[in-house]
Amino acid sequence: MSLALVKYLPTSGTIPFIRGRFIALGLSALFIAFSMFEFATVGINFGIDFRGGIQTEVVADETTAIEDLRTTANALGLGEARVQGAGSAGEGLTTYLISLPLQEGEGLEGEAAQNDAREALETALEAAYPTIDMRGTTVIGGAVSGELIITGFTAIGVALFLMLVYIWFRFEWQYSVGAIIALTHDVIATVGMFSLTQMTFDLATVAAILTIVGYSMNDTVVVYDRIRENLRKYKRKPLEEVLDLSINNTLSRTILTSVTTLVALISLYLIGGTALKGFAFAMIWGVLIGTFSSIFVAAPILLFTNVQRDSSDS
Repeated sequence: MSLALVKYLPTSGTIPFIRGRFIALGLSALFIAFSMFEFATVGINFGIDFRGGIQTEVVADETTAIEDLRTTANALGLGEARVQGAGSAGEGLTTYLISLPLQEGEGLEGEAAQNDAREALETALEAAYPTIDMRGTTVIGGAVSGELIITGFTAIGVALFLMLVYIWFRFEWQYSVGAIIALTHDVIATVGMFSLTQMTFDLATVAAILTIVGYSMNDTVVVYDRIRENLRKYKRKPLEEVLDLSINNTLSRTILTSVTTLVALISLYLIGGTALKGFAFAMIWGVLIGTFSSIFVAAPILLFTNVQRDSSDS
């Protein structure tokens, strides 16, 4: 007797995905509007990569209060300190991240101010907590952080544009419109989720968003390829039925890919450590929202762009 679970996955279902397109697109529009509102009002918790400043990673007894660490750092008069727990570091120990804002000054003067602040923070922590373990300190100046913001968001914009061009050449312009709307939806939704949760948004998050763009595009291309194939095969079948058929045809592949990817990402989130937590969280959310957009955004958009059956023969 075969124990393969894959035989229980749908391969020729008749789930009416397209019938619920208005509800799905409405929910997507509301989520995008909420994400943009959240971004405009609350903002993003930029990591040290983007805002500049000083960040020290320390390991202390788990009984050490975050408020005590914050009080020690604030007493230096170097700006409002941020302190957050970053997970367990072994039996009875916890990792903490302590951040200070960018110190005033330009050029060598600014660099000297940053280094002085770093030394003052480390000295104060060692004096207040003799058993504390200093794991390392990161110092990033204002010029570098500004360049990283521009470079990071430029990379996302270029990736979206190149994906649009690829789909245009791979299929037709009607498909490229649906694909770019779905990808933009995924990016905005991810940024909105980081704004809502106030998780640290750093360079690893930008890398995750670029990976999400590629993952979502791959899923969309699979659906689009089956749509084009079925348009050639069923020339008289209504477009809505062809879209439903195509999504159902690729559903087993979508489920297998998403679930296996999520298993790896959830493991990475749980045991990958502090450095990978933000990346893994962004990827988990991206896989979920990317799968949703491939089915409920990219495919239904073809009904509004009036995709031509003749173009599917080319």
